[in-house]
Amino acid sequence: MELIVDRIGCERGGRRVLGDVSLTLQAGHGIALRGPNGVGKSTLIRALCGLLPVTGRAELDGRKLGSDEWTDLIAYTGHRDAIKSVLTVGENLRFWAALHGGDANAALDRFDLMPIADRPAGLCSAGQKRRLGLARLVLSQRPLWLLDEPTVSLDAEHTRIFGDILSTHLDTGGLAIVATHIDLGLALHPHVLTPPSTAPEDVSDPFLTGDYL
Repeated sequence: MELIVDRIGCERGGRRVLGDVSLTLQAGHGIALRGPNGVGKSTLIRALCGLLPVTGRAELDGRKLGSDEWTDLIAYTGHRDAIKSVLTVGENLRFWAALHGGDANAALDRFDLMPIADRPAGLCSAGQKRRLGLARLVLSQRPLWLLDEPTVSLDAEHTRIFGDILSTHLDTGGLAIVATHIDLGLALHPHVLTPPSTAPEDVSDPFLTGDYL
């Protein structure tokens, strides 16, 4: 399996927020996105999830970005944990297991969540919510993981556990693109993003230029 990203770019409000990004990734390998805040790491992750309109193209095993077939091959974790706060921790995992398959109890155990399986997710700490959100990755069975600062709110021990889970994913032929500021102790190839051009000629939004008056 191979991921090809060819000159993916993105604009918001007529301003270029992601310069043309090109990369390739083979099964069993991961990329760590590097660069200062605001350079476009989160934007690239969201763009590859199909959540933003983009220029350029991307293909994964022949499936094109934006297609249902592409969506079926990716798992995304962003800044929000996307948990159901009125459900318990265990109910959240069983719900996701029903969607993706897999063993909810194994996912609970892997992220050390079994002791709080009956706790309403809305009453969990930030770290517990993050672990619950990440536990979906164990259930997803998707080859490409798109991860935006996945270790936020995790302590050192659970950061290590997440690193082990990501390592197993790669060792079994998975792929991963990770936006992170920390060293996960894995052989992730660094890909440094640079700020996109902000030249005035890039600005075309009438609400920014005043042409709407």
